[in-house]
Amino acid sequence: MFYIPKNGHGLPHNPFNAVVTPRPIAWISTRDSDGNENLAPYSFFNAVAYEPPQIMFASTSAKLDRDGTKDTVSNIRETEVFCVNIVAYEMRDMMNKTSGAYPKETNEFELAGVEKSECSEINAPRVANAPASLECKLTQIVKLPGEANFTVFGEVVGVHLRDDCIKDGVFDVTSFSPLARLGYRDYSRVENLFSLTRPEV
Repeated sequence: MFYIPKNGHGLPHNPFNAVVTPRPIAWISTRDSDGNENLAPYSFFNAVAYEPPQIMFASTSAKLDRDGTKDTVSNIRETEVFCVNIVAYEMRDMMNKTSGAYPKETNEFELAGVEKSECSEINAPRVANAPASLECKLTQIVKLPGEANFTVFGEVVGVHLRDDCIKDGVFDVTSFSPLARLGYRDYSRVENLFSLTRPEV
């Protein structure tokens, strides 16, 4: 099968998300300039640089009460900070609960029963028991083609690692089974690892 996206694919559901998988999930916490807190998951997310450490995520839809984007991007525009919380398998239902397009005044921490703590280097909340949380300062927001497509880049200025996830000096992802986004309504979890050594040149 071959298709040109602008002409449609002819399948019951768009296969694009199912092709680019698995994707890590950024459970992003923010606070707006009035003190309203938000927590929402984004699966167009990844690390993009080591030194200094930087990450990116993309927001691809809009809410009527947020001027062409969603709460997370709107809050970051105001405050220029955000926190990326890593989602453990055991947190899947809470994460899913926070994915709704709620009114901007809704506090998803309270809605989903998520315990929160304060970040150390930025003015934002974080998920208290997340395996890891990355405190970020905005570097740039890039408008992408499409009505509500934005990519947000941030520099990581603080890192929280849950103590029980560190084994023999290594951040052990099998200790919490990170949740990954697949296509459609599907998710997966990381349980098994194997190693490969790069060839010496």
